[in-house]
Amino acid sequence: MADSFNITSSEFTAVNVQLNNVSATRKTLVVTLDAAEVDAEHSAVVAEISKFARIPGFRPGKAPAAMVARRFGKEIADEFKQKVVGRAYRDGLEKEKIDVLNVVNVEEGKIEAGQPVSVTITLDVRPEFAVPDYSNLKTEVASVEATDAEVEDIIQGLRAERADFKPAERPAQKGDYVKLGYEGTIEGKPIVDLAPEKQLYGKAPQTWEEVEGAQEGVIPGLGKQLVGVKTGDKKDVTVTFPAEFAAVPALAGKTATYQVDIQEIRERVLPPIDAEFFKANQVDDLAGLQSQIRTNMKMQKEHQNRVAQRRQVTDQLAAAVDFPVPDSLVEAETQGVLRQFIEENMRRGVPQEQFEKDKVELFASARTAATNRVKLQLILAKIAEAEKLTVTNDDLNNWLYREASRSGQKPDKLAKALGSDRDQLRSVQQSIIFDKAVDFLVSKAKVVDAQPKA
Repeated sequence: MADSFNITSSEFTAVNVQLNNVSATRKTLVVTLDAAEVDAEHSAVVAEISKFARIPGFRPGKAPAAMVARRFGKEIADEFKQKVVGRAYRDGLEKEKIDVLNVVNVEEGKIEAGQPVSVTITLDVRPEFAVPDYSNLKTEVASVEATDAEVEDIIQGLRAERADFKPAERPAQKGDYVKLGYEGTIEGKPIVDLAPEKQLYGKAPQTWEEVEGAQEGVIPGLGKQLVGVKTGDKKDVTVTFPAEFAAVPALAGKTATYQVDIQEIRERVLPPIDAEFFKANQVDDLAGLQSQIRTNMKMQKEHQNRVAQRRQVTDQLAAAVDFPVPDSLVEAETQGVLRQFIEENMRRGVPQEQFEKDKVELFASARTAATNRVKLQLILAKIAEAEKLTVTNDDLNNWLYREASRSGQKPDKLAKALGSDRDQLRSVQQSIIFDKAVDFLVSKAKVVDAQPKA
């Protein structure tokens, strides 16, 4: 240990405890048990195993201790080691009264009956900090009333969902769908050779593309260059891929030329707003449809406001106080952030090689996010304790039903798994407490109306 560590030591009964301050959030406990204490633990283990040991010629619990020790040497040694380390840990905490968040490492040395033992336990502890004032935090909420323009946009969207597409004998216009084939090159080299694992980006004999659509197709920017084309046209289209193109990193930032063959043009024909349209949307008339849309949009906007308020109160809390966070918690959270990010991007088609290429930046970004999460969790834990927030059976049942709905599993199966996994149960309880703490903050927040954006 470095000389700069702060050290305290004391002795009670036959146990010596020394606390070393490695950092603001990391400590080491060096607990020394004398030979008598070690022997007491060994005798207790042998006695416990003797109660159930089956040795020929002796009834359970009646065999000599020495014979039990010889016959069950490995079992006794394993249990003895756990008992000694557990005793050292309990006695160390009893003396030093530290608030442990995580056991990082245990070095127990050689443990033998009749010999003193020194156990060094590395711990991450709860950092000391003052919780900022969390009453009356300011939150902004937007109006939950739908405007006439928003209602009209939804109605047009409903019509678009039921639109028919009919052949058009005219040049393509915005909103039309064009059937085409294409083949692309970059500096004269076929894209199918540059990105063999993503053939669709190099060549397609037939596909559909929306003209100036809100959502781009496979080839970014292609749909924006189809206004005015006619059936039978053949033309070259130049496309520049984004500087960061996760779908095919080999094409990122490069300019490609696509030879396009226009095969057909279809125009979108919206259904009339009539009785059939109303029936399909389970309303009687236009007024009923508008009322339904306003109700649904109000619920959606209320949910968006709630999400925004939760983000606002937690952002304010995190910005109001600064303190060091335990490394072990940050490391564990970092792995969770990385895993979530990689899973989401793999679903989007990002190849494994891209993660390897960007692993330094990914890890740094994940660690920053994890540090902020851990900091916020520690603040919320203190608020939950101050406000006496607890996890009830109803809270756990609600979590089980939500998780069952999300995962498609049966609630009773999830409950059984949760009951047999103490770590998972603790994690779920902690998550529920954090959510309840944020809900509490929102309930006490000062609410102001957000100004409409210009």
